[in-house]
Amino acid sequence: MSERKVLNKYFPPDFDPSLIPRRKGPKNSQQVVRLMAPFSMRCNTCGEYIYKGKKFNARKETVEGEDYYGIKIFRFYIKCTLCSAEITFKTDPKNTDYAAEHGASRNFEPWREEKVGEEEDRLARLEEEENNPMKALENRTIDAKREMDILDALQDIRARNARNDRVGQVVDLAARIAAEEVETEEDRQRRLEEEEDDEIVRQVFTKVSMPTPPELPSTSAGSESSAAASSMSRTVTVKRKADDVEPDIRSLLPQPDRTAVDAKGTATAKRSKLDLKNKLGIKVAKKGKVAV
Repeated sequence: MSERKVLNKYFPPDFDPSLIPRRKGPKNSQQVVRLMAPFSMRCNTCGEYIYKGKKFNARKETVEGEDYYGIKIFRFYIKCTLCSAEITFKTDPKNTDYAAEHGASRNFEPWREEKVGEEEDRLARLEEEENNPMKALENRTIDAKREMDILDALQDIRARNARNDRVGQVVDLAARIAAEEVETEEDRQRRLEEEEDDEIVRQVFTKVSMPTPPELPSTSAGSESSAAASSMSRTVTVKRKADDVEPDIRSLLPQPDRTAVDAKGTATAKRSKLDLKNKLGIKVAKKGKVAV
Protein backbone atom coordinates (compact mmCIF):
# COMPACT_ATOMS: atom_id res chain seq x y z
CA MET A 1 0.00 0.00 0.00
CA SER A 2 1.39 3.41 -0.92
CA GLU A 3 2.11 6.09 1.64
CA ARG A 4 -0.59 8.55 2.57
CA LYS A 5 1.83 11.49 2.67
CA VAL A 6 4.27 11.13 -0.19
CA LEU A 7 7.42 13.26 0.09
CA ASN A 8 9.08 12.27 -3.18
CA LYS A 9 7.35 13.23 -6.42
CA TYR A 10 8.08 11.74 -9.84
CA PHE A 11 9.35 14.11 -12.52
CA PRO A 12 9.65 12.74 -16.08
CA PRO A 13 12.98 13.18 -17.90
CA ASP A 14 11.51 15.75 -20.32
CA PHE A 15 10.14 17.94 -17.51
CA ASP A 16 10.84 21.67 -18.04
CA PRO A 17 9.64 23.99 -15.23
CA SER A 18 9.98 27.06 -17.47
CA LEU A 19 7.05 25.83 -19.55
CA ILE A 20 4.67 25.99 -16.59
CA PRO A 21 2.51 29.11 -16.91
CA ARG A 22 2.68 31.53 -14.01
CA ARG A 23 -0.53 32.05 -12.07
CA LYS A 24 -1.65 35.67 -11.86
CA GLY A 25 -3.39 36.52 -8.63
CA PRO A 26 -4.15 39.63 -6.61
CA LYS A 27 -1.23 41.56 -5.14
CA ASN A 28 -2.32 41.17 -1.53
CA SER A 29 -4.26 37.93 -1.45
CA GLN A 30 -5.40 36.33 1.77
CA GLN A 31 -4.09 32.93 2.85
CA VAL A 32 -5.87 30.36 4.98
CA VAL A 33 -3.73 29.35 7.96
CA ARG A 34 -4.22 27.32 11.12
CA LEU A 35 -3.34 29.19 14.30
CA MET A 36 -4.07 29.52 18.01
CA ALA A 37 -5.39 32.60 19.74
CA PRO A 38 -2.32 34.55 20.94
CA PHE A 39 -4.14 36.07 23.94
CA SER A 40 -7.35 35.62 25.86
CA MET A 41 -10.13 37.88 24.60
CA ARG A 42 -13.86 38.57 24.86
CA CYS A 43 -16.16 38.97 21.88
CA ASN A 44 -17.71 42.45 21.69
CA THR A 45 -20.87 41.10 20.01
CA CYS A 46 -21.99 38.25 22.28
CA GLY A 47 -19.59 38.52 25.22
CA GLU A 48 -18.13 35.03 24.66
CA TYR A 49 -14.71 34.46 26.27
CA ILE A 50 -12.03 33.00 24.00
CA TYR A 51 -9.10 31.65 25.94
CA LYS A 52 -5.48 31.76 24.85
CA GLY A 53 -4.50 28.76 22.74
CA LYS A 54 -7.89 28.19 21.10
CA LYS A 55 -7.35 26.87 17.56
CA PHE A 56 -8.89 28.62 14.56
CA ASN A 57 -8.87 28.41 10.79
CA ALA A 58 -7.89 32.01 10.07
CA ARG A 59 -7.20 34.20 7.06
CA LYS A 60 -3.90 36.09 6.92
CA GLU A 61 -3.00 39.18 4.94
CA THR A 62 -0.26 41.80 4.92
CA VAL A 63 -1.20 45.22 6.31
CA GLU A 64 -0.73 47.84 3.62
CA GLY A 65 1.17 50.98 4.52
CA GLU A 66 2.31 49.76 7.96
CA ASP A 67 5.66 48.31 8.97
CA TYR A 68 8.17 48.53 11.82
CA TYR A 69 11.70 49.28 10.60
CA GLY A 70 11.07 47.22 7.48
CA ILE A 71 9.31 44.36 9.33
CA LYS A 72 5.97 43.51 7.79
CA ILE A 73 2.83 43.56 9.90
CA PHE A 74 0.22 40.81 9.35
CA ARG A 75 -3.52 40.87 10.07
CA PHE A 76 -5.53 37.76 11.00
CA TYR A 77 -9.28 37.20 10.66
CA ILE A 78 -11.08 34.70 12.91
CA LYS A 79 -14.70 34.08 13.87
CA CYS A 80 -16.24 33.94 17.31
CA THR A 81 -16.97 30.39 18.45
CA LEU A 82 -20.51 31.34 19.58
CA CYS A 83 -21.91 34.04 17.27
CA SER A 84 -19.48 33.68 14.32
CA ALA A 85 -18.74 37.41 14.45
CA GLU A 86 -15.53 38.41 12.70
CA ILE A 87 -12.60 39.25 14.96
CA THR A 88 -9.33 40.74 13.72
CA PHE A 89 -5.94 41.21 15.38
CA LYS A 90 -2.51 42.00 14.01
CA THR A 91 1.11 41.55 14.94
CA ASP A 92 3.00 44.11 17.05
CA PRO A 93 6.76 43.82 16.33
CA LYS A 94 7.54 46.82 18.53
CA ASN A 95 6.41 45.02 21.69
CA THR A 96 6.89 41.48 20.31
CA ASP A 97 3.20 40.81 20.85
CA TYR A 98 -0.21 40.92 19.16
CA ALA A 99 -2.70 43.76 19.25
CA ALA A 100 -6.51 43.36 19.19
CA GLU A 101 -7.95 45.42 16.34
CA HIS A 102 -11.68 44.79 15.79
CA GLY A 103 -14.51 42.61 17.13
CA ALA A 104 -12.93 41.67 20.50
CA SER A 105 -11.07 43.15 23.45
CA ARG A 106 -8.26 41.65 25.45
CA ASN A 107 -8.92 40.42 28.95
CA PHE A 108 -7.34 42.08 31.98
CA GLU A 109 -3.63 41.37 32.28
CA PRO A 110 -2.06 42.72 35.52
CA TRP A 111 1.52 42.98 34.21
CA ARG A 112 0.36 45.39 31.52
CA GLU A 113 -1.25 47.59 34.16
CA GLU A 114 2.00 47.53 36.14
CA LYS A 115 3.95 48.77 33.14
CA VAL A 116 1.45 51.57 32.61
CA GLY A 117 1.65 52.53 36.30
CA GLU A 118 5.44 52.62 36.25
CA GLU A 119 5.42 54.86 33.22
CA GLU A 120 2.95 57.22 34.87
CA ASP A 121 5.03 57.38 38.07
CA ARG A 122 8.15 58.19 36.09
CA LEU A 123 6.45 61.02 34.25
CA ALA A 124 5.00 62.43 37.48
CA ARG A 125 8.43 62.36 39.13
CA LEU A 126 10.04 64.20 36.25
CA GLU A 127 7.33 66.85 36.36
CA GLU A 128 7.73 67.27 40.13
CA GLU A 129 11.51 67.62 39.86
CA GLU A 130 11.14 70.35 37.24
CA ASN A 131 8.86 72.39 39.52
CA ASN A 132 10.65 71.70 42.86
CA PRO A 133 14.51 71.85 42.90
CA MET A 134 14.67 70.61 46.52
CA LYS A 135 12.68 67.53 45.57
CA ALA A 136 15.06 66.89 42.68
CA LEU A 137 18.04 67.14 45.10
CA GLU A 138 16.34 64.79 47.52
CA ASN A 139 15.62 62.27 44.75
CA ARG A 140 19.25 62.43 43.56
CA THR A 141 20.45 61.85 47.13
CA ILE A 142 18.16 58.84 47.49
CA ASP A 143 19.35 57.48 44.13
CA ALA A 144 23.00 57.95 45.12
CA LYS A 145 22.45 56.15 48.41
CA ARG A 146 20.72 53.30 46.61
CA GLU A 147 23.61 53.03 44.14
CA MET A 148 26.14 52.98 46.98
CA ASP A 149 24.22 50.18 48.70
CA ILE A 150 24.13 48.22 45.47
CA LEU A 151 27.88 48.72 44.94
CA ASP A 152 28.62 47.62 48.53
CA ALA A 153 26.51 44.51 48.11
CA LEU A 154 28.24 43.78 44.81
CA GLN A 155 31.67 44.25 46.41
CA ASP A 156 30.73 41.85 49.20
CA ILE A 157 29.64 39.28 46.66
CA ARG A 158 32.88 39.67 44.73
CA ALA A 159 34.97 39.35 47.91
CA ARG A 160 33.05 36.24 48.94
CA ASN A 161 33.54 34.69 45.51
CA ALA A 162 37.27 35.52 45.56
CA ARG A 163 37.61 33.95 49.03
CA ASN A 164 35.79 30.84 47.87
CA ASP A 165 38.08 30.65 44.84
CA ARG A 166 41.19 30.92 47.04
CA VAL A 167 39.88 28.23 49.36
CA GLY A 168 39.13 26.03 46.38
CA GLN A 169 42.63 26.60 44.98
CA VAL A 170 44.21 25.74 48.33
CA VAL A 171 42.13 22.57 48.55
CA ASP A 172 43.08 21.62 44.99
CA LEU A 173 46.77 22.30 45.72
CA ALA A 174 46.66 20.21 48.89
CA ALA A 175 44.93 17.39 47.02
CA ARG A 176 47.53 17.59 44.24
CA ILE A 177 50.43 17.53 46.72
CA ALA A 178 48.88 14.56 48.53
CA ALA A 179 48.47 12.76 45.22
CA GLU A 180 52.11 13.45 44.31
CA GLU A 181 53.26 12.18 47.72
CA VAL A 182 51.23 9.02 47.33
CA GLU A 183 52.58 8.57 43.84
CA THR A 184 56.15 9.11 45.07
CA GLU A 185 55.68 6.54 47.83
CA GLU A 186 54.32 4.07 45.29
CA ASP A 187 57.30 4.69 42.99
CA ARG A 188 59.73 4.19 45.89
CA GLN A 189 58.05 0.93 46.85
CA ARG A 190 58.13 -0.24 43.23
CA ARG A 191 61.83 0.60 42.92
CA LEU A 192 62.66 -1.35 46.10
CA GLU A 193 60.75 -4.36 44.81
CA GLU A 194 62.59 -4.22 41.49
CA GLU A 195 65.94 -4.03 43.28
CA GLU A 196 65.03 -7.05 45.42
CA ASP A 197 64.04 -8.98 42.28
CA ASP A 198 67.36 -8.12 40.60
CA GLU A 199 69.29 -9.26 43.67
CA ILE A 200 67.44 -12.58 43.72
CA VAL A 201 68.17 -13.07 40.02
CA ARG A 202 71.89 -12.37 40.60
CA GLN A 203 71.95 -14.89 43.44
CA VAL A 204 70.21 -17.63 41.45
CA PHE A 205 71.73 -17.12 37.98
CA THR A 206 75.28 -16.49 36.83
CA LYS A 207 76.97 -15.92 33.47
CA VAL A 208 79.89 -18.11 32.29
CA SER A 209 82.10 -17.55 29.24
CA MET A 210 82.20 -20.79 27.17
CA PRO A 211 84.13 -21.60 23.94
CA THR A 212 82.27 -22.37 20.73
CA PRO A 213 82.09 -26.16 20.03
CA PRO A 214 84.69 -27.17 17.38
CA GLU A 215 83.59 -28.56 14.01
CA LEU A 216 85.16 -31.43 12.10
CA PRO A 217 87.47 -30.06 9.33
CA SER A 218 86.78 -31.23 5.77
CA THR A 219 89.27 -29.14 3.74
CA SER A 220 92.07 -26.75 4.43
CA ALA A 221 89.71 -23.77 4.30
CA GLY A 222 87.37 -25.63 6.58
CA SER A 223 90.20 -26.29 9.04
CA GLU A 224 91.04 -22.59 9.18
CA SER A 225 87.40 -21.63 9.82
CA SER A 226 87.08 -24.30 12.52
CA ALA A 227 90.26 -23.08 14.22
CA ALA A 228 88.90 -19.52 14.21
CA ALA A 229 85.57 -20.74 15.56
CA SER A 230 87.30 -22.73 18.31
CA SER A 231 89.13 -19.61 19.44
CA MET A 232 85.83 -17.70 19.82
CA SER A 233 83.83 -17.85 23.05
CA ARG A 234 80.21 -17.21 24.04
CA THR A 235 78.43 -16.26 27.27
CA VAL A 236 76.12 -18.83 28.87
CA THR A 237 73.71 -18.17 31.74
CA VAL A 238 73.50 -21.01 34.25
CA LYS A 239 71.37 -21.49 37.34
CA ARG A 240 72.86 -22.09 40.76
CA LYS A 241 71.48 -24.24 43.55
CA ALA A 242 69.10 -22.74 46.04
CA ASP A 243 71.29 -23.64 49.07
CA ASP A 244 74.38 -21.81 50.24
CA VAL A 245 76.90 -24.32 48.73
CA GLU A 246 77.77 -23.21 45.22
CA PRO A 247 78.07 -26.23 42.85
CA ASP A 248 80.70 -26.83 40.21
CA ILE A 249 80.04 -24.80 37.09
CA ARG A 250 80.91 -27.73 34.81
CA SER A 251 78.23 -29.89 36.41
CA LEU A 252 75.58 -27.23 35.66
CA LEU A 253 76.43 -26.96 31.98
CA PRO A 254 74.45 -28.86 29.35
CA GLN A 255 76.01 -31.86 27.57
CA PRO A 256 77.10 -29.99 24.37
CA ASP A 257 78.90 -27.36 26.43
CA ARG A 258 80.61 -30.04 28.55
CA THR A 259 81.83 -31.77 25.34
CA ALA A 260 83.17 -28.44 24.06
CA VAL A 261 85.03 -27.83 27.32
CA ASP A 262 86.55 -31.36 27.26
CA ALA A 263 87.54 -30.99 23.60
CA LYS A 264 89.20 -27.66 24.29
CA GLY A 265 91.12 -29.15 27.24
CA THR A 266 92.29 -32.14 25.19
CA ALA A 267 93.38 -29.92 22.30
CA THR A 268 95.26 -27.69 24.70
CA ALA A 269 97.08 -30.69 26.26
CA LYS A 270 98.03 -32.10 22.84
CA ARG A 271 99.27 -28.70 21.71
CA SER A 272 101.43 -28.36 24.86
CA LYS A 273 102.97 -31.83 24.28
CA LEU A 274 103.68 -30.99 20.65
CA ASP A 275 105.35 -27.73 21.65
CA LEU A 276 107.51 -29.63 24.18
CA LYS A 277 108.64 -32.13 21.51
CA ASN A 278 109.51 -29.31 19.16
CA LYS A 279 111.58 -27.61 21.85
CA LEU A 280 113.47 -30.89 22.57
CA GLY A 281 114.10 -31.54 18.85
CA ILE A 282 112.07 -34.74 18.73
CA LYS A 283 110.60 -35.52 15.31
CA VAL A 284 107.68 -37.86 14.85
CA ALA A 285 107.96 -40.26 11.90
CA LYS A 286 105.04 -41.28 9.74
CA LYS A 287 105.20 -44.96 10.78
CA GLY A 288 105.46 -44.24 14.45
CA LYS A 289 109.28 -44.16 14.60
CA VAL A 290 110.88 -41.55 16.75
CA ALA A 291 114.02 -39.86 15.33
CA VAL A 292 116.44 -38.09 17.59
